[in-house]
Amino acid sequence: MANWFVAAKKADFNKIAEEFEISPVLARLIRNRDVCGEEEIRKYLHGGIEDLYAPQRLKGMEQAVTVVKKAIAEKQKIRVIGDYDIDGVCATYILVRSFQSLGADVDMAIPHRIKDGYGLNDHLIEQAAEDGIELIVTCDNGIAAADQIELAHKLGMQVVVTDHHEVPFTESGTAGEREYHLPPAEAVVDPKQPGETYPFPGICGAVVAYKLVQALGIGRELLDALLEPAAFATVGDVMELKDENRIIVKEGLKRMRNTFHPGLRALIEVNKLDRRKLEAYHIGFVLGPCVNASGRLESAALSLKLWLEEDYRKAVPMAAELKSLNDSRKEMTEAGVRQAVRLLERETEKEYTDTVNVQVSDTENQERQKNAVEELSSDKQDKVLILYLPDCHESLAGIIAGRIRERYHKPTIVLTDAEEGVKGSGRSIEAYDMFAHLSACKDLFDKFGGHKMAAGLSLPRENMGELRRQLNENCSLTEDDFTTKVHIDIALPLSRVSEGFIQELELLAPFGTGNPKPVFAQKDVLLCSGRIFGKNRNVAKFQALDQEKLGHTLVYFGDVEGLEKFLREKYGEDAGRLFSGEKVSLPLTITYYPNLNEYKGRREIEFVITNYC
Repeated sequence: MANWFVAAKKADFNKIAEEFEISPVLARLIRNRDVCGEEEIRKYLHGGIEDLYAPQRLKGMEQAVTVVKKAIAEKQKIRVIGDYDIDGVCATYILVRSFQSLGADVDMAIPHRIKDGYGLNDHLIEQAAEDGIELIVTCDNGIAAADQIELAHKLGMQVVVTDHHEVPFTESGTAGEREYHLPPAEAVVDPKQPGETYPFPGICGAVVAYKLVQALGIGRELLDALLEPAAFATVGDVMELKDENRIIVKEGLKRMRNTFHPGLRALIEVNKLDRRKLEAYHIGFVLGPCVNASGRLESAALSLKLWLEEDYRKAVPMAAELKSLNDSRKEMTEAGVRQAVRLLERETEKEYTDTVNVQVSDTENQERQKNAVEELSSDKQDKVLILYLPDCHESLAGIIAGRIRERYHKPTIVLTDAEEGVKGSGRSIEAYDMFAHLSACKDLFDKFGGHKMAAGLSLPRENMGELRRQLNENCSLTEDDFTTKVHIDIALPLSRVSEGFIQELELLAPFGTGNPKPVFAQKDVLLCSGRIFGKNRNVAKFQALDQEKLGHTLVYFGDVEGLEKFLREKYGEDAGRLFSGEKVSLPLTITYYPNLNEYKGRREIEFVITNYC
């Protein structure tokens, strides 16, 4: 079940509407997103490139520019070391492409997810030394790599860290005071470091990289083009679309809709998208997962190669391969989610244990894994869900954790076997700071990192049970924290929605984390008839009447089976008649978002159901 809340934030909506030539409803929606004051509203509605913050405001930027410029001028060998996800790939591309434009002797390396793990490691540092590298520049990693940076110094190399992750810390004293540990690099640029005064610290690694090359003084044309990967990474790394991020994504999408970038054009084409209508949604749920797929299942080198490719004909087969990898990833993810749900629901524990036993032949290891499964088998009553899926591809652990988190609305960590010990990924809920809670038991880990809402970790197999125990014993979440909350912007009758209003709502785009689509509500819409369609029967379409007896078209995407079950439990046989073509009248209270559906030259307002009760 979910709790529904209608926003009640106050402002002079008529005055705002008059000043900015918008409707009072839109003024209310903007206020609901905590955008207040004339300047902030102006930037929200009409902000552009000129409103981005100067890169020099980032702590450590001056030192980073000095070190990089000196290395370029002296023709030192530079290596950019990124990460294997969207953010790391885009950040690496931004730095390499920009350094090349400045005449640098530069190459790149991205860790292999399974062989190397996340971020800098001793192997990457030693390899750089063997290759004669004199300066390493990290992107989307490095803030937690103090030991590796010390090794680089011993081997005669300098290091510049550009990152956006949380700085490692230890807590001391009864007050839990935090002591932060910055790596001993020549320069550290990370908006989350202590003493940072940058106005908006919520930028991704690719934007930090973008800020660095902007400060280095690359050409205006290239800087403009690099807004595309910066925006792509901002959406793909699930950054909040507020303040500077929202401007970057809005401006980046404008350019992507007319992109000249061969790799991006190819990726859009193979996914059969109309680039003129490209939205943040397509990056987050179609294109971004393709870029991530190579780093998950093979090597991120293919995704980086696609970004670097300048020949469209060569880019198309690369993009097609990424799409194919992502299709395989989706199938593997679905299988992992089903296994996780069965385990949590205690439906087939014996089958699960048998699956674990197949993974090893050594009797002692087999018994150890079986005991670990029994100890770690969180059921849905645990406050923090720990799932041990030993046969799961480790790159999918985070996706599966996210899906389980959505289903049960609880912090979730998925652990899987690695070459040494186990690895895991966690996804959290708003009320639970996962990074802080993992920091409290950091002695259990070989390595860990992340932020409030997500984390990655590795640990010895024998520590898994203790991890589950400590996280649950030290968890103060209440039942209210586990209840999904539906925040409604406005209770708005369907009849109040017009084509002009729908077009006005586009002023609020791009939508995503931190700037969600508006949520409207209508009580007791009367469902008159309906049909279910789609390859997986995951779309329901209804003809309905509102309280003024005006007809409307409603659409629901997602768990149609759950909606059917809800209607049958509430209305019995009448619910069956709803989908049989008979006329019925079933009241349903909904939240919705209006769309303009264009088909064969015909335009129709559709109301997309987002929640119901």
